[in-house]
Amino acid sequence: MKLAFTFLIVFSSLLSIAQIVTDRPDQTESSATVGLGNLQIESGILVQYEDRNRFRNILAPTNLFRYGLTEGIELRLLSQLESVKFNNNSSIVGISDLQIGTKIQIVKNDNVNTEIAFLSHVIVPTGTFGLSIEEYGTINKLSISHELGERVSLGYNIGYDHINSDNILTYSVALGFSVNEKFGMYIEPFGSWEEGDFVHNFDAGMTWLVNKDFQLDFSFGTGIATNSGNNINMNYLSVGGSWLIHRNSDSK
Repeated sequence: MKLAFTFLIVFSSLLSIAQIVTDRPDQTESSATVGLGNLQIESGILVQYEDRNRFRNILAPTNLFRYGLTEGIELRLLSQLESVKFNNNSSIVGISDLQIGTKIQIVKNDNVNTEIAFLSHVIVPTGTFGLSIEEYGTINKLSISHELGERVSLGYNIGYDHINSDNILTYSVALGFSVNEKFGMYIEPFGSWEEGDFVHNFDAGMTWLVNKDFQLDFSFGTGIATNSGNNINMNYLSVGGSWLIHRNSDSK
């Protein structure tokens, strides 16, 4: 549920004056990296309700730390505090499994309106009992983005996850619009295929660029259906912020 946008370009990169490009609030991871020596912190709160196995799930906070090893390679660390209340009224509060990973930019050319990056996380079973998957897993995504004009961008991910011995294919497609130099909006279908079950969801949201290195966001999502035609009773709300810290203060 980690959240993500292959170029939240749909937001921030859409804004020509913006330097910060984030991997939240959408599900699609961006195709951009943070740059050599820069640290980017992306934090938020998410409240989700669903009727499959859980009644309520709260991530407060979820923190993604991104550090630029080179201009095109970043080191990533994801940590989340999670509170889950199940349908039988039992609950668990603790730390989710740590995720350690990298994003590698494969294609970036100022003369081409397409960027491509590969992202991979290793799930380390360090979480609280009942929240941990209790074994190592991987999350992998190919992230592609296109600028369709001055105010419209398209980003999408194709992914493969291996969690609890299950092989999961994932997708997300984010279409973003800049309202002005400060505000952006996006819409996004996303989903997964696992053991013959294709799950489709939808989310949307907005960002506010406070300044070129700090951004606030709001998003919401809902389940749509499975390939068997069953509706998915899932919805979530999320708010958060992202902060880019430059290697040198005079580089801002």
